[in-house]
Amino acid sequence: MATALASSTTPPRWDPSDDLRRSDTFRVRWRTGFDRWVGYLLPLLFLVAIIPILDLVYYIGSQAIPTLSATVVTSVSSYQSYDALGVPIITTFLFVALATILAVALGLFGGIATAEFLSERSASWVRMSANVLAGMPSVIVGYFGFFAFVLYFHWGYVFIAGVVTLSFFMTPYIFRTVDLAYSSIPRPIREAAFGSGAKPVQYILRVGTPIAFPQILTGVFLAMAIGLGETAPIVLTVTPNIVVPSGLFQPATYLTYLIWIGFSSPPGSIFLTEAFQAAFVILVVVVALNVVVRFIAARYRKRLEGLYH
Repeated sequence: MATALASSTTPPRWDPSDDLRRSDTFRVRWRTGFDRWVGYLLPLLFLVAIIPILDLVYYIGSQAIPTLSATVVTSVSSYQSYDALGVPIITTFLFVALATILAVALGLFGGIATAEFLSERSASWVRMSANVLAGMPSVIVGYFGFFAFVLYFHWGYVFIAGVVTLSFFMTPYIFRTVDLAYSSIPRPIREAAFGSGAKPVQYILRVGTPIAFPQILTGVFLAMAIGLGETAPIVLTVTPNIVVPSGLFQPATYLTYLIWIGFSSPPGSIFLTEAFQAAFVILVVVVALNVVVRFIAARYRKRLEGLYH
């Protein structure tokens, strides 16, 4: 009787697996609850981020659209007559076009070399340098262009100085996109191309580039959109002018220069009206660039669908 009573009052033996199972159950419940709440939280965070942007777009549009017309946009009379944006728009497109050509040449060469030819150690150093340049404030790039091209090379405040400075600002974005595009090509495709006797240049031109083209195109248009909205690389290297530049060593006017001048003017100034007009034009062009690049990339991916998988 005593033995049976003692055995009935003895506590159960501790089993470590019980604590492990309880810990696993708590962890699963916590993760499940966290996933459920994140599903509700992400749309809320999206609204918090998008509402100020939409408010800014509405404010710029409400200030610019009443004074904006086809005549204002297309006329190439002096921008100092306060009735035309033709000269700044044309010159801005020239800036972006020439800077994009230089940036694509540098970024494409650097990205292909890093992804396909350099060793892992050398490639990591190049990628780190590109990340540093991509995160550098535009005013630092502007001061670099000022000291390098305006002062050291004695070019002065001219069109070519702004173009080259802007291309240096755009190059890291194109380089990173090109490097990622070629690095993400599946290894079996690369091995199959070389196994078939293709030389590196043949592989890049005939195999790698068609696969990487949509990503490269996205990076180029992203760099164009970023360059279109920059001010410091232009303000610090170029003197504004009232006509479209007739040569590389001529003064030039940029749309963001009008914004910089206008928003530093007192309320009610005609320069402020012109600044809103320039900001709205840049906004429309950036949105159009994003829509065009997504449409082209989507159609190109559809054409390649199933060919390289």
